[in-house]
Amino acid sequence: MSHHSSSILKSVLALASVFLIACTTSLPAAEPEFISIFDGKTLDGWDGNPEFWSVEDGSITGETTKENPTEGNTFIIWRGGEPGDFELELDYKIVGHNSGIQYRSFEVPDQKWVVGGYQADMEVGDMYSGINYGERFRGILALRGQATVIGDDHKPTVVEEFAKTEDLQKEIKKEDWNHYRIVAKDFNFVHYINGVRMSEVTDNDVEQRREKGVLALQLHAGPPMKVQFKNIKLKKLPKVKTTAKENKKIVFVAGTKSHGYGAHEHKAGCMLLAEAIEDNMSGYETTVVTEGWPTDVSVFDGADSIVVYCDGGERHPINQHLEEVDSLMKKGVGLVLIHYAVEVPKDPSGKKFLEWIGGFFEMDWSVNPHWTANFTQFPEHPIASGVKPFQIHDEWYYHMRFVEGMNNVTPILTDIPPKSSLSRPDGPHSGNPYVRAEAGKPQHVAWARERKDGGRGFGFTGGHDHWNWGNDGHRKVVLNAIVWTAGGEVPEAGVASATPTVEELEANQDYPKPDNYNPARIQKMLSEWKTALAN
Repeated sequence: MSHHSSSILKSVLALASVFLIACTTSLPAAEPEFISIFDGKTLDGWDGNPEFWSVEDGSITGETTKENPTEGNTFIIWRGGEPGDFELELDYKIVGHNSGIQYRSFEVPDQKWVVGGYQADMEVGDMYSGINYGERFRGILALRGQATVIGDDHKPTVVEEFAKTEDLQKEIKKEDWNHYRIVAKDFNFVHYINGVRMSEVTDNDVEQRREKGVLALQLHAGPPMKVQFKNIKLKKLPKVKTTAKENKKIVFVAGTKSHGYGAHEHKAGCMLLAEAIEDNMSGYETTVVTEGWPTDVSVFDGADSIVVYCDGGERHPINQHLEEVDSLMKKGVGLVLIHYAVEVPKDPSGKKFLEWIGGFFEMDWSVNPHWTANFTQFPEHPIASGVKPFQIHDEWYYHMRFVEGMNNVTPILTDIPPKSSLSRPDGPHSGNPYVRAEAGKPQHVAWARERKDGGRGFGFTGGHDHWNWGNDGHRKVVLNAIVWTAGGEVPEAGVASATPTVEELEANQDYPKPDNYNPARIQKMLSEWKTALAN
């Protein structure tokens, strides 16, 4: 071979090597695969009382008899690790009584072969196969056919009844082999039998929920029984990361036309806030629905928080969609209500608002005067992150109807309204004996609530004057609240956003500019606010 040919060959081989390396390094990470955790012959890797557990017919077999009962529930524990996020599949057959599959479980101190934690239940009866039961761990977490959310009271709330238990029972073969599948991802747990969803739990109980733990199979105390497990396979899943950059979906619902140019500009206000969120919070996606409640409610699918900015009272669009919104709230979706959107009739809508956000504007109790509020102190709360003292004139509603004892409610903006705010005669919105008795006392005009279902709510009574979105403090409070209600991490300095220009504030409004509109006045306000904030 000539030197020239040899050089060419070396070059080709070098290029091929580079190409191979490039292709290899650009390949996506391999998908997790199922691994067998039972060899079908021995109990290697499993730890249980040999008086009850053995291998029979290629299956892990647990059995009690009248002559050989177990005094309490006993378990055979897999010693191959403590899975967190995973899928587990196996075939089971049960004759007599009750059994289950423990996961993310804990071993009870000083009691050998005894565990507690999440359990995928199975039985010979017609009620419990497929449920999620907390063994030594809060009791029943979801019955068959239910999707539940567990809140900080450690109790499950049913958010969906997706099937009748008797229909699901028809999918299960008595005293025969069935296929069980468990999917544990983040804090969501779904049980399937023979490919059919049986139950689902979302555990928002931060104090008691478990991130990982042992796998175990149960042999129940009581009447004689026999349970067998085979084809046991485990797939470990990548841990779900929950960070501020995780994708979040915010749905804005802007009400119809209202007061005129520059006031109650629901569409323009929502669009301005949505743009600020997308520009400054990585991974956040926003959708703005205009002209009131969406006709296609699939827009709420996957929403982390809903922001409603609209006219309220009897015209509030949520009045006609209470069950729909309640279902979303029970799934942990956040809710932000701006200005007139905090007002609804006290029954039934007001009762739901108390649950969802902790307070609302109640006619003949609350009032809606225009006054200048001066906010100088803020609580230790993510919504107050980076918020500096600010003063602003708006239609600040006050004397809200709050949930009893302000349960799980944190006031965010508070000030003492001037006497002039009660100068109007009594009326549904202008004054009443109850608010007059509170004259001279601090009033909360923005507040946050953490719900038992794990969701978060925020009420904000400002926002009448559209131009006030140009005030950096006023705007930051609401942007922080949107991120917080979505379950996101509010930046230490709050959600950053550029001060809108006059032209940006003029955009997307519902009405044409009136003849007496003076943009110089708006520019002056923006400049004054900027100077005040700097000082």
